[in-house]
Amino acid sequence: MFGAFDYLIGINITPKNMNIYLDNAATTPMASEVVDAMIPYMKEHFGNPSSTHSFGRKTKNAIEMVRKSIAKELNADPSEIIFTSGGTEADNMALRNSVVDLGVTRIITSTIEHHAVGHTAEFLKKYNNVEVAFVKLDEKGSVDLKDLERLLANSDKKTLVSLMHGNNEIGNLLPLDIVSNLCKTHNAIFHSDTVQTMGHFRFDLKETEIDFITCAAHKFHGPKGVGFLYVKKNNKIESFITGGTQERGHRAGTVNVAGVVGLGKAVELAFGDLEAHQKHVQGLKSYMKEELVKINPAIAFNGEQDEAKSLYTVLNVCFPENEKSGMFLFNLDINGIAASGGSACSSGSNQGSHVLSALEKQNPCQAIRFSFSRYTTKEEIDYALSKVKEML
Repeated sequence: MFGAFDYLIGINITPKNMNIYLDNAATTPMASEVVDAMIPYMKEHFGNPSSTHSFGRKTKNAIEMVRKSIAKELNADPSEIIFTSGGTEADNMALRNSVVDLGVTRIITSTIEHHAVGHTAEFLKKYNNVEVAFVKLDEKGSVDLKDLERLLANSDKKTLVSLMHGNNEIGNLLPLDIVSNLCKTHNAIFHSDTVQTMGHFRFDLKETEIDFITCAAHKFHGPKGVGFLYVKKNNKIESFITGGTQERGHRAGTVNVAGVVGLGKAVELAFGDLEAHQKHVQGLKSYMKEELVKINPAIAFNGEQDEAKSLYTVLNVCFPENEKSGMFLFNLDINGIAASGGSACSSGSNQGSHVLSALEKQNPCQAIRFSFSRYTTKEEIDYALSKVKEML
């Protein structure tokens, strides 16, 4: 008990002006431009978009303009964009509607998916008698594509493949083109959770055919509580939430107008200077990796380390375990550095990371996820590194 407090002795409490946010995979700060775009739709333009009078037409028009702008960025049709409350609802819609409306009786997924996919697949297995198969992963946590092909070839059941584009904990990227082609070859439906990659990578959904992708605005400086599900137009689905006829009958409930406007602005900002953003953030990630190894050569990293196979916003660091490592995250926090020991969606849980647990040959370590955004600076990384050095 006293050892933990002894460890805190000598560590400076954070100066008031040093609050470093390195947990952007959990959520990102809203861009000021997003806030500015939303305010009029929380004050002056308050009409219900389902109303036919001028107040309703004003907000309806705003929603449709956002729908068109998102579709343009994805090379999709506006009718293929359904606004939701975020990524979790969108993932649920993709899986549940595939079973209920598209005749899916088998789901191929992985053990490191977000719980919005994993728990939904287990629910469908329990209550809808859906077969759930798990594709093998390599030692770094990447999907074994040969095993995926084997699973697709070995069944005549109507199959949904649900594999995330970018893992939220270790940052591994899925080769969407390859998986898309495998699914087409075997007549499988393909859903990819793109919550961590939307706003961070470009998508051409005419070039890379995917049946469902998902988005949460708060992962790229938009508001919380809004996102979308892309549904390829040949997939005819009914409303996941019943009630009204909003979203062309695909999602009942009054649309979150201000949220959708904020989402649209966040998409505009993200894709407006995406390449510069990618270069900036990848530079910070690479720099932090190099400096951490200089601090202690025993520090390792979880997940794929090839830049082409790894999400540039996420760095999962494996600090050597010792009697002090259990306090590592806590001491980062008291020094004003926000990071994560795993997925923020499971914060408060005493269970370890299901993603790290799924990796083979996982060395004992204190895993800390640092994640970056367009607003992260080198000075903030240097401050974080200095505190890590003190703690080690």
